[in-house]
Amino acid sequence: MLADYKRWIVLLLISSVLFLIVIDVTVLYTALPKLTHDLGATSSEKLWIMNAYPLVVAGLLPAAGMLSDKIGHKRMFLMGLPLFALASLCAAFSPTAMSLILSRGFLAVGAAVSMPATLAIVRHVFLDPKERALAIGIWSAVASGGAAIGPLVGGALLSHFWWGSVFLINVPVVLLVLPFAYYLIPKCGEASQKKVDYIGSILVLIGLISSIYALKELGKPYTDWLTVIVSGVVGVFFLAIFSRRQMMSESPMIDFALLGNPRFSAGIIMAILSVVIIVGVELLLSQRLQLVLGYSPLEAALYIIPIPIASVLASPLAGVFLHKIGERWLTILGFSLTLLGVIGLAFVYQNTTGILLIIFLFFIGFGLGMIFTTASTTVMLSAPDEKTGMAASIEGVAYELGSVLGVTFMGGVMSAIYTLKLSLPESLNVSDKVYDSIDEALIVAEKLPKDSSSILINQANIAFDQAFGGVMVATAVVIIVSLIFIPTLFRQKSASTVR
Repeated sequence: MLADYKRWIVLLLISSVLFLIVIDVTVLYTALPKLTHDLGATSSEKLWIMNAYPLVVAGLLPAAGMLSDKIGHKRMFLMGLPLFALASLCAAFSPTAMSLILSRGFLAVGAAVSMPATLAIVRHVFLDPKERALAIGIWSAVASGGAAIGPLVGGALLSHFWWGSVFLINVPVVLLVLPFAYYLIPKCGEASQKKVDYIGSILVLIGLISSIYALKELGKPYTDWLTVIVSGVVGVFFLAIFSRRQMMSESPMIDFALLGNPRFSAGIIMAILSVVIIVGVELLLSQRLQLVLGYSPLEAALYIIPIPIASVLASPLAGVFLHKIGERWLTILGFSLTLLGVIGLAFVYQNTTGILLIIFLFFIGFGLGMIFTTASTTVMLSAPDEKTGMAASIEGVAYELGSVLGVTFMGGVMSAIYTLKLSLPESLNVSDKVYDSIDEALIVAEKLPKDSSSILINQANIAFDQAFGGVMVATAVVIIVSLIFIPTLFRQKSASTVR
Protein backbone atom coordinates (compact mmCIF):
# COMPACT_ATOMS: atom_id res chain seq x y z
CA MET A 1 0.00 0.00 0.00
CA LEU A 2 1.34 3.42 -0.97
CA ALA A 3 2.09 6.08 1.63
CA ASP A 4 -0.64 8.70 2.00
CA TYR A 5 1.16 11.50 0.18
CA LYS A 6 2.22 9.18 -2.69
CA ARG A 7 -1.39 8.13 -3.35
CA TRP A 8 -2.41 11.74 -3.83
CA ILE A 9 0.62 12.42 -6.06
CA VAL A 10 -0.47 9.47 -8.21
CA LEU A 11 -3.94 11.01 -8.42
CA LEU A 12 -2.38 14.32 -9.47
CA LEU A 13 -0.39 12.60 -12.23
CA ILE A 14 -3.41 10.71 -13.50
CA SER A 15 -5.62 13.79 -13.34
CA SER A 16 -3.09 15.83 -15.34
CA VAL A 17 -3.21 13.34 -18.21
CA LEU A 18 -6.98 12.93 -17.97
CA PHE A 19 -7.38 16.71 -18.21
CA LEU A 20 -5.38 16.77 -21.46
CA ILE A 21 -7.39 13.87 -22.89
CA VAL A 22 -10.71 15.50 -22.07
CA ILE A 23 -9.98 19.07 -23.17
CA ASP A 24 -8.75 17.82 -26.55
CA VAL A 25 -12.39 17.03 -27.35
CA THR A 26 -13.52 20.66 -26.96
CA VAL A 27 -10.37 22.80 -27.22
CA LEU A 28 -10.86 23.16 -30.98
CA TYR A 29 -14.24 24.91 -30.57
CA THR A 30 -12.44 28.26 -30.43
CA ALA A 31 -9.43 27.30 -32.59
CA LEU A 32 -11.41 25.85 -35.50
CA PRO A 33 -12.06 29.10 -37.46
CA LYS A 34 -8.37 30.08 -37.34
CA LEU A 35 -6.93 26.69 -38.30
CA THR A 36 -9.60 26.25 -41.00
CA HIS A 37 -8.44 29.52 -42.54
CA ASP A 38 -4.72 28.76 -42.24
CA LEU A 39 -5.00 25.22 -43.63
CA GLY A 40 -7.64 26.03 -46.24
CA ALA A 41 -9.87 23.24 -44.93
CA THR A 42 -13.08 22.38 -46.75
CA SER A 43 -16.37 21.97 -44.86
CA SER A 44 -15.97 18.19 -45.01
CA GLU A 45 -12.39 18.36 -43.72
CA LYS A 46 -13.49 20.72 -40.95
CA LEU A 47 -16.07 18.15 -39.85
CA TRP A 48 -13.48 15.39 -39.74
CA ILE A 49 -10.97 17.55 -37.87
CA MET A 50 -13.58 17.81 -35.10
CA ASN A 51 -14.92 14.24 -35.26
CA ALA A 52 -11.77 12.13 -35.80
CA TYR A 53 -10.69 12.36 -32.15
CA PRO A 54 -13.93 11.46 -30.31
CA LEU A 55 -14.94 8.81 -32.88
CA VAL A 56 -11.65 6.91 -32.69
CA VAL A 57 -11.50 7.25 -28.88
CA ALA A 58 -15.00 5.77 -28.54
CA GLY A 59 -14.23 2.95 -30.97
CA LEU A 60 -10.98 1.92 -29.23
CA LEU A 61 -12.10 2.19 -25.59
CA PRO A 62 -13.59 -1.34 -25.24
CA ALA A 63 -10.44 -2.98 -26.64
CA ALA A 64 -8.24 -0.70 -24.52
CA GLY A 65 -10.21 -1.61 -21.38
CA MET A 66 -9.79 -5.32 -22.04
CA LEU A 67 -6.07 -4.92 -22.76
CA SER A 68 -5.65 -2.87 -19.59
CA ASP A 69 -7.17 -5.70 -17.53
CA LYS A 70 -4.87 -8.18 -19.28
CA ILE A 71 -1.43 -6.53 -19.18
CA GLY A 72 -1.89 -4.26 -16.15
CA HIS A 73 -3.20 -0.73 -15.75
CA LYS A 74 0.17 0.90 -15.02
CA ARG A 75 1.74 -0.52 -18.17
CA MET A 76 -1.25 0.54 -20.26
CA PHE A 77 -1.21 4.07 -18.82
CA LEU A 78 2.50 4.46 -19.56
CA MET A 79 2.13 3.05 -23.09
CA GLY A 80 -0.39 5.73 -24.03
CA LEU A 81 1.67 8.74 -22.89
CA PRO A 82 4.43 8.70 -25.57
CA LEU A 83 1.82 8.09 -28.27
CA PHE A 84 -0.20 11.05 -27.01
CA ALA A 85 2.84 13.37 -26.92
CA LEU A 86 4.08 12.36 -30.38
CA ALA A 87 0.60 12.75 -31.89
CA SER A 88 0.31 16.19 -30.26
CA LEU A 89 3.52 17.28 -31.98
CA CYS A 90 2.23 15.97 -35.33
CA ALA A 91 -1.06 17.83 -34.85
CA ALA A 92 0.59 21.10 -33.80
CA PHE A 93 2.75 21.27 -36.92
CA SER A 94 0.32 19.75 -39.43
CA PRO A 95 0.89 21.42 -42.83
CA THR A 96 -2.45 20.39 -44.32
CA ALA A 97 -6.00 19.67 -43.19
CA MET A 98 -5.65 15.97 -44.06
CA SER A 99 -2.47 15.63 -42.00
CA LEU A 100 -4.28 17.25 -39.06
CA ILE A 101 -7.17 14.78 -39.41
CA LEU A 102 -4.72 11.87 -39.36
CA SER A 103 -2.89 13.40 -36.39
CA ARG A 104 -6.18 13.76 -34.49
CA GLY A 105 -6.87 10.07 -35.12
CA PHE A 106 -3.35 9.23 -33.88
CA LEU A 107 -3.95 11.44 -30.84
CA ALA A 108 -7.12 9.45 -30.12
CA VAL A 109 -5.14 6.21 -30.05
CA GLY A 110 -2.90 7.55 -27.28
CA ALA A 111 -5.91 8.87 -25.38
CA ALA A 112 -7.84 5.60 -25.66
CA VAL A 113 -4.85 3.55 -24.50
CA SER A 114 -4.37 5.58 -21.30
CA MET A 115 -7.92 6.63 -20.42
CA PRO A 116 -9.46 3.38 -18.99
CA ALA A 117 -6.33 2.87 -16.89
CA THR A 118 -6.72 6.25 -15.16
CA LEU A 119 -9.92 5.32 -13.32
CA ALA A 120 -8.82 1.72 -12.76
CA ILE A 121 -5.59 2.91 -11.08
CA VAL A 122 -7.60 5.18 -8.78
CA ARG A 123 -9.66 2.21 -7.60
CA HIS A 124 -6.58 0.07 -6.97
CA VAL A 125 -4.46 2.75 -5.28
CA PHE A 126 -7.14 4.07 -2.91
CA LEU A 127 -8.30 1.17 -0.74
CA ASP A 128 -10.05 3.08 2.04
CA PRO A 129 -13.71 3.58 0.99
CA LYS A 130 -13.80 7.23 2.09
CA GLU A 131 -10.54 8.11 0.36
CA ARG A 132 -11.56 6.18 -2.74
CA ALA A 133 -14.86 8.02 -3.01
CA LEU A 134 -13.07 11.37 -2.66
CA ALA A 135 -10.43 10.37 -5.22
CA ILE A 136 -13.08 9.29 -7.74
CA GLY A 137 -14.85 12.58 -7.04
CA ILE A 138 -11.69 14.47 -7.97
CA TRP A 139 -11.30 12.30 -11.08
CA SER A 140 -14.90 13.16 -12.02
CA ALA A 141 -14.27 16.86 -11.42
CA VAL A 142 -11.35 16.79 -13.84
CA ALA A 143 -13.34 14.79 -16.41
CA SER A 144 -16.42 17.02 -16.27
CA GLY A 145 -14.63 20.34 -15.80
CA GLY A 146 -11.99 19.67 -18.45
CA ALA A 147 -14.47 19.44 -21.32
CA ALA A 148 -16.16 22.68 -20.26
CA ILE A 149 -12.86 24.53 -19.82
CA GLY A 150 -11.53 23.36 -23.21
CA PRO A 151 -12.97 26.29 -25.24
CA LEU A 152 -11.65 28.74 -22.63
CA VAL A 153 -8.14 27.24 -22.84
CA GLY A 154 -8.30 27.40 -26.63
CA GLY A 155 -9.44 31.02 -26.62
CA ALA A 156 -6.71 32.06 -24.16
CA LEU A 157 -3.96 30.38 -26.19
CA LEU A 158 -5.17 31.82 -29.49
CA SER A 159 -5.03 35.33 -28.08
CA HIS A 160 -1.23 34.96 -27.77
CA PHE A 161 -0.09 32.06 -30.00
CA TRP A 162 -0.88 30.24 -33.26
CA TRP A 163 -3.51 27.51 -33.47
CA GLY A 164 -0.96 24.69 -33.05
CA SER A 165 -0.41 25.77 -29.44
CA VAL A 166 -3.67 24.05 -28.42
CA PHE A 167 -1.94 20.73 -29.17
CA LEU A 168 1.62 21.67 -28.23
CA ILE A 169 0.72 22.26 -24.56
CA ASN A 170 0.23 18.49 -24.19
CA VAL A 171 3.91 17.70 -24.75
CA PRO A 172 5.58 19.30 -21.67
CA VAL A 173 2.86 17.94 -19.38
CA VAL A 174 3.36 14.38 -20.67
CA LEU A 175 7.16 14.68 -20.41
CA LEU A 176 6.79 15.82 -16.79
CA VAL A 177 4.29 13.13 -15.83
CA LEU A 178 6.01 10.16 -17.49
CA PRO A 179 9.04 9.65 -15.16
CA PHE A 180 7.05 10.29 -11.98
CA ALA A 181 4.29 7.92 -13.12
CA TYR A 182 6.88 5.21 -13.85
CA TYR A 183 8.32 5.34 -10.33
CA LEU A 184 5.24 6.14 -8.24
CA ILE A 185 2.33 4.21 -9.75
CA PRO A 186 2.33 0.65 -8.35
CA LYS A 187 1.62 -2.39 -10.46
CA CYS A 188 -2.11 -2.98 -10.49
CA GLY A 189 -4.40 -5.15 -12.53
CA GLU A 190 -1.96 -8.04 -12.65
CA ALA A 191 -1.32 -9.62 -16.02
CA SER A 192 -3.85 -12.36 -16.78
CA GLN A 193 -3.96 -15.27 -19.21
CA LYS A 194 -7.04 -13.95 -20.99
CA LYS A 195 -6.74 -13.96 -24.77
CA VAL A 196 -7.06 -10.69 -26.62
CA ASP A 197 -10.10 -10.82 -28.89
CA TYR A 198 -8.66 -9.16 -31.98
CA ILE A 199 -11.68 -9.93 -34.14
CA GLY A 200 -14.00 -8.57 -31.46
CA SER A 201 -11.86 -5.43 -31.25
CA ILE A 202 -12.31 -4.80 -34.98
CA LEU A 203 -16.05 -5.52 -34.81
CA VAL A 204 -16.72 -3.11 -31.94
CA LEU A 205 -14.42 -0.46 -33.45
CA ILE A 206 -16.35 -0.47 -36.74
CA GLY A 207 -19.72 -0.77 -34.98
CA LEU A 208 -19.21 2.09 -32.54
CA ILE A 209 -17.59 4.47 -35.04
CA SER A 210 -20.33 3.83 -37.62
CA SER A 211 -23.17 4.19 -35.10
CA ILE A 212 -21.80 7.33 -33.48
CA TYR A 213 -21.07 8.85 -36.88
CA ALA A 214 -24.68 8.20 -37.90
CA LEU A 215 -25.90 9.99 -34.78
CA LYS A 216 -23.54 12.91 -35.41
CA GLU A 217 -24.80 13.20 -38.99
CA LEU A 218 -28.37 13.12 -37.70
CA GLY A 219 -27.63 16.13 -35.51
CA LYS A 220 -26.40 18.33 -38.38
CA PRO A 221 -28.64 21.11 -39.75
CA TYR A 222 -28.57 19.50 -43.21
CA THR A 223 -28.85 15.78 -42.64
CA ASP A 224 -27.49 13.46 -45.33
CA TRP A 225 -30.04 10.69 -44.89
CA LEU A 226 -28.16 8.25 -47.13
CA THR A 227 -25.10 8.61 -44.89
CA VAL A 228 -27.25 8.18 -41.77
CA ILE A 229 -28.91 5.03 -43.07
CA VAL A 230 -25.75 3.39 -44.44
CA SER A 231 -23.54 4.16 -41.41
CA GLY A 232 -26.39 3.30 -39.02
CA VAL A 233 -27.04 -0.09 -40.65
CA VAL A 234 -23.30 -0.87 -40.71
CA GLY A 235 -23.00 0.13 -37.05
CA VAL A 236 -25.95 -1.93 -35.86
CA PHE A 237 -24.83 -4.93 -37.94
CA PHE A 238 -21.30 -5.00 -36.54
CA LEU A 239 -22.44 -4.31 -32.96
CA ALA A 240 -24.96 -7.16 -33.20
CA ILE A 241 -22.24 -9.57 -34.37
CA PHE A 242 -19.95 -8.26 -31.61
CA SER A 243 -22.64 -8.74 -28.93
CA ARG A 244 -23.32 -12.32 -30.04
CA ARG A 245 -19.59 -13.06 -30.04
CA GLN A 246 -19.19 -11.67 -26.51
CA MET A 247 -22.07 -13.72 -25.15
CA MET A 248 -20.44 -16.91 -26.47
CA SER A 249 -16.92 -16.00 -25.31
CA GLU A 250 -15.32 -17.37 -22.13
CA SER A 251 -13.37 -14.13 -21.63
CA PRO A 252 -15.47 -11.39 -23.25
CA MET A 253 -14.20 -7.91 -24.03
CA ILE A 254 -17.45 -6.54 -22.60
CA ASP A 255 -19.16 -8.71 -20.01
CA PHE A 256 -22.86 -8.00 -20.46
CA ALA A 257 -23.43 -9.56 -17.03
CA LEU A 258 -22.16 -6.24 -15.63
CA LEU A 259 -25.19 -4.51 -17.13
CA GLY A 260 -27.36 -7.01 -15.25
CA ASN A 261 -26.21 -5.33 -12.04
CA PRO A 262 -28.81 -2.57 -11.48
CA ARG A 263 -26.25 -0.28 -9.80
CA PHE A 264 -23.81 -0.61 -12.68
CA SER A 265 -26.62 0.09 -15.17
CA ALA A 266 -27.72 3.09 -13.10
CA GLY A 267 -24.19 4.50 -13.23
CA ILE A 268 -23.98 4.09 -17.01
CA ILE A 269 -27.42 5.68 -17.56
CA MET A 270 -26.44 8.59 -15.31
CA ALA A 271 -23.20 9.06 -17.25
CA ILE A 272 -25.12 9.27 -20.53
CA LEU A 273 -27.85 11.57 -19.23
CA SER A 274 -25.47 13.93 -17.43
CA VAL A 275 -23.63 14.62 -20.69
CA VAL A 276 -26.91 14.97 -22.63
CA ILE A 277 -27.97 17.65 -20.13
CA ILE A 278 -24.69 19.57 -20.07
CA VAL A 279 -24.52 19.57 -23.88
CA GLY A 280 -28.11 20.81 -24.09
CA VAL A 281 -27.32 23.71 -21.77
CA GLU A 282 -23.73 24.67 -22.62
CA LEU A 283 -23.74 24.20 -26.39
CA LEU A 284 -27.02 25.99 -27.01
CA LEU A 285 -26.38 28.76 -24.47
CA SER A 286 -22.99 29.34 -26.10
CA GLN A 287 -24.71 29.60 -29.51
CA ARG A 288 -27.20 32.11 -28.16
CA LEU A 289 -24.45 34.26 -26.65
CA GLN A 290 -22.50 34.32 -29.92
CA LEU A 291 -25.25 34.36 -32.57
CA VAL A 292 -27.91 36.46 -30.83
CA LEU A 293 -25.86 38.68 -28.53
CA GLY A 294 -22.66 38.88 -30.59
CA TYR A 295 -20.23 37.61 -27.93
CA SER A 296 -16.83 36.29 -29.01
CA PRO A 297 -16.12 32.57 -28.39
CA LEU A 298 -13.84 33.45 -25.46
CA GLU A 299 -16.45 35.80 -23.97
CA ALA A 300 -19.10 33.11 -24.30
CA ALA A 301 -16.83 30.54 -22.62
CA LEU A 302 -16.16 32.95 -19.73
CA TYR A 303 -19.89 33.65 -19.41
CA ILE A 304 -20.70 29.96 -18.94
CA ILE A 305 -17.81 29.33 -16.53
CA PRO A 306 -20.07 29.03 -13.43
CA ILE A 307 -21.08 25.57 -14.72
CA PRO A 308 -17.57 23.99 -14.80
CA ILE A 309 -16.53 25.81 -11.60
CA ALA A 310 -19.55 24.45 -9.74
CA SER A 311 -19.00 20.99 -11.19
CA VAL A 312 -15.36 20.96 -10.09
CA LEU A 313 -16.42 21.99 -6.57
CA ALA A 314 -19.29 19.50 -6.32
CA SER A 315 -17.52 16.37 -7.59
CA PRO A 316 -15.06 15.88 -4.69
CA LEU A 317 -17.70 17.01 -2.16
CA ALA A 318 -20.00 14.33 -3.51
CA GLY A 319 -17.18 11.83 -3.05
CA VAL A 320 -16.85 12.87 0.61
CA PHE A 321 -20.56 12.50 1.37
CA LEU A 322 -21.27 9.47 -0.82
CA HIS A 323 -20.54 6.91 1.88
CA LYS A 324 -22.64 8.90 4.40
CA ILE A 325 -25.89 9.40 2.51
CA GLY A 326 -25.56 6.78 -0.24
CA GLU A 327 -25.78 6.78 -4.02
CA ARG A 328 -29.57 6.92 -4.18
CA TRP A 329 -30.02 10.13 -2.18
CA LEU A 330 -27.00 11.77 -3.80
CA THR A 331 -28.53 10.97 -7.21
CA ILE A 332 -31.84 12.52 -6.17
CA LEU A 333 -30.08 15.61 -4.81
CA GLY A 334 -27.91 16.00 -7.93
CA PHE A 335 -30.81 15.75 -10.38
CA SER A 336 -32.98 18.02 -8.19
CA LEU A 337 -30.37 20.80 -8.15
CA THR A 338 -29.88 20.43 -11.90
CA LEU A 339 -33.64 20.60 -12.45
CA LEU A 340 -33.89 23.75 -10.32
CA GLY A 341 -31.08 25.34 -12.34
CA VAL A 342 -32.59 24.41 -15.73
CA ILE A 343 -36.08 25.68 -14.79
CA GLY A 344 -34.57 28.90 -13.46
CA LEU A 345 -32.47 29.32 -16.60
CA ALA A 346 -35.59 28.94 -18.76
CA PHE A 347 -37.14 31.94 -16.98
CA VAL A 348 -34.16 34.31 -16.67
CA TYR A 349 -31.80 33.55 -19.59
CA GLN A 350 -32.80 36.75 -21.44
CA ASN A 351 -31.46 38.85 -18.55
CA THR A 352 -27.79 38.31 -19.38
CA THR A 353 -26.43 40.45 -16.53
CA GLY A 354 -28.61 39.17 -13.71
CA ILE A 355 -27.15 37.52 -10.63
CA LEU A 356 -29.99 35.00 -10.78
CA LEU A 357 -28.65 33.66 -14.07
CA ILE A 358 -25.23 33.03 -12.51
CA ILE A 359 -26.90 31.28 -9.56
CA PHE A 360 -28.95 29.01 -11.82
CA LEU A 361 -25.91 28.14 -13.94
CA PHE A 362 -24.09 27.32 -10.71
CA PHE A 363 -26.96 25.02 -9.63
CA ILE A 364 -26.75 23.20 -12.96
CA GLY A 365 -23.00 22.68 -12.65
CA PHE A 366 -23.18 21.68 -8.99
CA GLY A 367 -25.94 19.14 -9.61
CA LEU A 368 -24.15 17.65 -12.61
CA GLY A 369 -20.89 17.45 -10.66
CA MET A 370 -22.65 15.32 -8.04
CA ILE A 371 -24.12 13.11 -10.77
CA PHE A 372 -20.74 12.63 -12.47
CA THR A 373 -19.12 11.47 -9.24
CA THR A 374 -22.00 9.20 -8.25
CA ALA A 375 -22.01 7.64 -11.72
CA SER A 376 -18.25 6.97 -11.79
CA THR A 377 -18.13 5.63 -8.23
CA THR A 378 -21.13 3.36 -8.78
CA VAL A 379 -19.72 1.97 -12.03
CA MET A 380 -16.27 1.25 -10.60
CA LEU A 381 -17.46 -0.26 -7.30
CA SER A 382 -20.03 -2.45 -9.05
CA ALA A 383 -17.34 -4.20 -11.12
CA PRO A 384 -14.94 -6.88 -9.81
CA ASP A 385 -11.24 -6.05 -9.53
CA GLU A 386 -10.29 -8.01 -12.63
CA LYS A 387 -12.75 -6.02 -14.76
CA THR A 388 -12.05 -2.45 -13.68
CA GLY A 389 -10.48 -1.55 -17.03
CA MET A 390 -13.54 -2.92 -18.80
CA ALA A 391 -15.88 -0.95 -16.53
CA ALA A 392 -13.93 2.28 -17.09
CA SER A 393 -14.00 1.80 -20.87
CA ILE A 394 -17.78 1.22 -20.85
CA GLU A 395 -18.23 4.44 -18.88
CA GLY A 396 -16.01 6.27 -21.38
CA VAL A 397 -18.16 5.09 -24.28
CA ALA A 398 -21.26 6.16 -22.31
CA TYR A 399 -19.94 9.73 -22.02
CA GLU A 400 -19.26 9.85 -25.78
CA LEU A 401 -22.74 8.50 -26.55
CA GLY A 402 -24.20 11.11 -24.20
CA SER A 403 -22.37 13.86 -26.06
CA VAL A 404 -23.64 12.70 -29.45
CA LEU A 405 -27.19 12.15 -28.18
CA GLY A 406 -27.14 15.58 -26.56
CA VAL A 407 -26.19 17.30 -29.81
CA THR A 408 -28.67 15.21 -31.82
CA PHE A 409 -31.65 15.41 -29.46
CA MET A 410 -31.25 18.96 -28.15
CA GLY A 411 -30.10 20.26 -31.52
CA GLY A 412 -33.06 18.57 -33.20
CA VAL A 413 -35.54 20.10 -30.75
CA MET A 414 -33.89 23.50 -31.22
CA SER A 415 -34.09 23.30 -35.03
CA ALA A 416 -37.69 22.11 -35.05
CA ILE A 417 -38.96 24.87 -32.75
CA TYR A 418 -36.88 27.53 -34.49
CA THR A 419 -38.36 26.59 -37.89
CA LEU A 420 -41.87 26.53 -36.45
CA LYS A 421 -41.55 29.89 -34.68
CA LEU A 422 -39.73 31.93 -37.34
CA SER A 423 -42.32 34.30 -38.75
CA LEU A 424 -41.36 36.66 -41.59
CA PRO A 425 -43.50 39.24 -43.41
CA GLU A 426 -44.60 38.25 -46.91
CA SER A 427 -42.86 41.32 -48.29
CA LEU A 428 -39.49 39.92 -47.20
CA ASN A 429 -38.37 37.75 -50.11
CA VAL A 430 -35.56 35.53 -48.81
CA SER A 431 -34.25 32.00 -49.29
CA ASP A 432 -35.98 29.17 -47.42
CA LYS A 433 -32.59 28.41 -45.84
CA VAL A 434 -33.32 31.05 -43.21
CA TYR A 435 -35.84 28.62 -41.67
CA ASP A 436 -33.18 25.94 -41.17
CA SER A 437 -31.04 27.68 -38.55
CA ILE A 438 -30.14 31.10 -37.18
CA ASP A 439 -26.66 30.66 -38.70
CA GLU A 440 -28.21 30.54 -42.19
CA ALA A 441 -30.47 33.48 -41.39
CA LEU A 442 -27.48 35.62 -40.38
CA ILE A 443 -25.58 34.69 -43.53
CA VAL A 444 -28.58 35.64 -45.71
CA ALA A 445 -29.04 38.88 -43.74
CA GLU A 446 -25.51 40.02 -44.66
CA LYS A 447 -26.57 40.32 -48.33
CA LEU A 448 -29.86 42.17 -47.72
CA PRO A 449 -30.57 45.92 -47.56
CA LYS A 450 -30.26 47.35 -44.05
CA ASP A 451 -33.99 47.49 -43.25
CA SER A 452 -34.70 43.97 -44.54
CA SER A 453 -31.58 42.67 -42.76
CA SER A 454 -32.74 44.16 -39.45
CA ILE A 455 -36.19 42.55 -39.78
CA LEU A 456 -34.72 39.11 -40.57
CA ILE A 457 -32.17 39.25 -37.75
CA ASN A 458 -34.75 40.42 -35.23
CA GLN A 459 -37.25 37.69 -36.15
CA ALA A 460 -34.53 35.04 -36.21
CA ASN A 461 -33.38 36.12 -32.74
CA ILE A 462 -36.96 35.90 -31.42
CA ALA A 463 -37.41 32.43 -32.93
CA PHE A 464 -34.06 31.26 -31.51
CA ASP A 465 -34.95 32.51 -28.04
CA GLN A 466 -38.28 30.67 -28.18
CA ALA A 467 -36.47 27.54 -29.35
CA PHE A 468 -33.95 27.88 -26.52
CA GLY A 469 -36.81 28.03 -24.02
CA GLY A 470 -38.27 24.90 -25.63
CA VAL A 471 -34.97 23.06 -25.27
CA MET A 472 -34.85 23.99 -21.58
CA VAL A 473 -38.34 22.51 -21.17
CA ALA A 474 -37.21 19.32 -22.95
CA THR A 475 -34.14 19.18 -20.71
CA ALA A 476 -36.33 19.57 -17.62
CA VAL A 477 -38.51 16.67 -18.82
CA VAL A 478 -35.42 14.46 -19.23
CA ILE A 479 -34.32 15.33 -15.67
CA ILE A 480 -37.77 14.65 -14.20
CA VAL A 481 -37.91 11.22 -15.87
CA SER A 482 -34.41 10.52 -14.55
CA LEU A 483 -35.47 11.54 -11.02
CA ILE A 484 -38.37 9.10 -11.15
CA PHE A 485 -36.59 6.14 -12.77
CA ILE A 486 -32.92 6.03 -11.74
CA PRO A 487 -33.32 6.01 -7.91
CA THR A 488 -35.45 2.85 -8.22
CA LEU A 489 -32.40 1.00 -9.59
CA PHE A 490 -30.51 1.62 -6.34
CA ARG A 491 -33.28 -0.07 -4.37
CA GLN A 492 -32.70 -3.35 -6.19
CA LYS A 493 -30.29 -5.91 -4.83
CA SER A 494 -26.73 -5.58 -6.02
CA ALA A 495 -23.51 -7.43 -5.49
CA SER A 496 -21.64 -4.28 -4.50
CA THR A 497 -22.34 -1.12 -2.62
CA VAL A 498 -20.44 1.84 -1.28
CA ARG A 499 -22.62 2.25 1.75
